[in-house]
Amino acid sequence: MKNLIVFGIFILALVFVQFAQAQTVDEVVNKYIDSLGGREKLSALKSVRMTGNLSIQGNDIAITITKLHMKGMRMDISVMGTENYQIVTPGKGVMFMPVQGMSSPTDMSEEQANAAQNQLDVQSALFDYKDKGTAVEMLGTEGTDYKLKVTYKTGIIAIFYIGQNNYRLNKTTSKRNINGEEVDMETTYSNFKQVGGIWFPFTVSSNVQGETNYDKVETNIAVDENIFKG
Repeated sequence: MKNLIVFGIFILALVFVQFAQAQTVDEVVNKYIDSLGGREKLSALKSVRMTGNLSIQGNDIAITITKLHMKGMRMDISVMGTENYQIVTPGKGVMFMPVQGMSSPTDMSEEQANAAQNQLDVQSALFDYKDKGTAVEMLGTEGTDYKLKVTYKTGIIAIFYIGQNNYRLNKTTSKRNINGEEVDMETTYSNFKQVGGIWFPFTVSSNVQGETNYDKVETNIAVDENIFKG
C-alpha cells in the first residue's frame, strides 16, 4: 500500500510538472506575441519588404527582402556590380549568384532549402506554432532570457532567447551545414522599431552572415508572385 501511495504521488507530481512546464511555455509565447504587437496585428500581416545593407568581411552590400506569407521569400543582393538573388518557396529554393561565378539559376540543395523554409513565415515562428506543426520546449533561463527549444516541422531546431523583462526575441542559435561543415550559428536582434503596429528588429547580426541594418520596412504591400519564379 505504501509503495502504491508513493507511486501515485510520483505520477501526480510528474503530471503537475509537465502541466506547469506547458503553461510556462504558453505564457512566455503569448507574452512574446503581445510584445510584437498582438495576435490581431500578426494575423493580419501577409507580406513584408525590408531594404537595407549587409556588412560582411568589410563589404557593404545592398539587399532587399520580399516575403509573401507562406508562399515565397526573395532576397535581392547588389554587390560588386552584379545583381544576385535567392528565392525560397514551399519545399524549394533557387539561387542566382553571378558574384560567385554562377551563369544561371541553380536549385538549392535539399538541406539548404529545408533550412530556409522558416523564412516564409512573416507572422513569427511562435505565432500559432502548434497549428504549424512546430514544437516548443522550455529549457529554462539563461542570464536574463527565457530559453526555448523550437523544432520546426522540417526537423530544423533553433534555440530562442526571449527577454524576461520585455519578452522580445534577443537571440537565436542553431546549427547550419556550410560547405559540408556543421557550424554553430548565432543571430542577435536589436534596434526594434514599430511598423504598422508590429515591432521589427532593424539590426540583425550573425556570426556567419554578418550584420544587416535595415533602412526601411514595409508591411502588407502588394507582391507579384511571379518574382518567386526565378
